[in-house]
Amino acid sequence: MSSNGKNGKKGSIRSGVAVVSGPDGSSTNGLLRVGVVGYGYWGPNIVRNLHALDGVRVVRVCDKCPKALQRLKKTYPSVSVTEDVHELLTATDIDAIAIVTPVRTHHGLARAALENGKHVFVEKPFTSTTAQAEELIELAERKNLTLMVDHTFLFTGAVRKIRQLMEEGVLGDLYYYDSTRVNLGLFQHDVNVIWDLAPHDLSIMDYLIQGRAEAVVATGASHLNGFEDVAFITVYFPRNVIAHINVNWLSPVKVRTTLIGGEKKMLVWNDLEADEKIKVYDKGVEVTNQQGIYNLLVSYRSGDMWAPQIECTEALEVELDYFVDCVTRQKKPVNDGEAGLRVVRMLEAANQSLLQKGACLKL
Repeated sequence: MSSNGKNGKKGSIRSGVAVVSGPDGSSTNGLLRVGVVGYGYWGPNIVRNLHALDGVRVVRVCDKCPKALQRLKKTYPSVSVTEDVHELLTATDIDAIAIVTPVRTHHGLARAALENGKHVFVEKPFTSTTAQAEELIELAERKNLTLMVDHTFLFTGAVRKIRQLMEEGVLGDLYYYDSTRVNLGLFQHDVNVIWDLAPHDLSIMDYLIQGRAEAVVATGASHLNGFEDVAFITVYFPRNVIAHINVNWLSPVKVRTTLIGGEKKMLVWNDLEADEKIKVYDKGVEVTNQQGIYNLLVSYRSGDMWAPQIECTEALEVELDYFVDCVTRQKKPVNDGEAGLRVVRMLEAANQSLLQKGACLKL
């Protein structure tokens, strides 16, 4: 995700665009021709950012809702529209497909796109099951196609800065990751709050924490529509690292706060802050062995707080430009199918643990 110097429009991280060959083998003169399936809640953001990128042309958008397509045509008259997803998936003038639809449709749409030689960018969560994810990964590898999962938060200035601080050893050995992601709604009609909100933190944890998750515990309850609307997830990582996520559709206030504790320093990330989203605290606890009446001596460290500067570029813009770069240069994305699979595996385990009233499930 590192920038090699900006080129062209705002947010571009590519130093040039390689020649792209279309599904029919024809040259596209350096343009990546993209089709988008779904123009509901998140789809307009996908189209807007793709449309603004150099080296990209949004060719066609598909949605079952005629009013949604009418709105799109007013904003982007040059983009063709269709209600027939088969037409978009099989089109020879499209190189890549962005799938922005409910999770239950991801597997079928992504499989059809890959089978028709399209690179795929798919909304989170990747799939409904690990078996579906594994099938898509194998298919993309066999077809030599790029498969990327929309883990947008990995491309925020905040997460990129946290990753940098951790790699530089500023926090020291990691102790815990503790996140609260709550608000009033939006209630989903096909998945519970774990599958809706937790993928954000699970993908961030997978990106930041060294080692793969080892076990998951989850509890929760359903109060309104049959799907759990409040849940608490604990994930165990190697080296005694523990992560906790609180997700909730029934909170009177919106909270997006993450605490990350390390041996040397601790960090607070408040994503709702306009300016100082990240604050690093020189605070900690040291325990030493002593002889005599007390076996342990505990000392507390309380130093300065500082707020590092972070980039303010829209995360989705950076992510989609990165997708184009991975396609044109045949690079392996950090948020590839394997990363999506790891998140789905944790989601499945959390869901099963919830059904078993908090059973600890090994991954």
